[in-house]
Amino acid sequence: MAIRRRRECSSCNHRYTTFERIEEVGLYVTKRSGEREAFNRAKILNGIRAACKNRPVDDERLDAVAESVEEAMRLLNRDVSSEEVGMATLEALRDVDDVAYVRFASVYKGFEGTDDFAREIGMLVKTTAPKLRN
Repeated sequence: MAIRRRRECSSCNHRYTTFERIEEVGLYVTKRSGEREAFNRAKILNGIRAACKNRPVDDERLDAVAESVEEAMRLLNRDVSSEEVGMATLEALRDVDDVAYVRFASVYKGFEGTDDFAREIGMLVKTTAPKLRN
């Protein structure tokens, strides 16, 4: 995704690294209010970081989730809705951590009570295999 180059300043001979990335065609998100804004991977990353707080998920995995969501949205080859971004993020979190998934779902779907949590956990349990205990 990036080309790393080591360079040297011709005046002071200080060495430094630069990264060259391909400039991609802009991806835009249409929000619920109808407002259109540029896709921002940092927003996805902040949301999943909050959901994974105090969970055994490393930063590399979170970066990979955010990147996979962005790639999935780019593959649609059109402007995407905030709902599509949210659902793609939820699906990606399902494979990372169950607790993080429920946390993200509670904010994204606007849970109002314990029934909402119970329903979402029920759907999560139906789609994941039982964990084996040793």
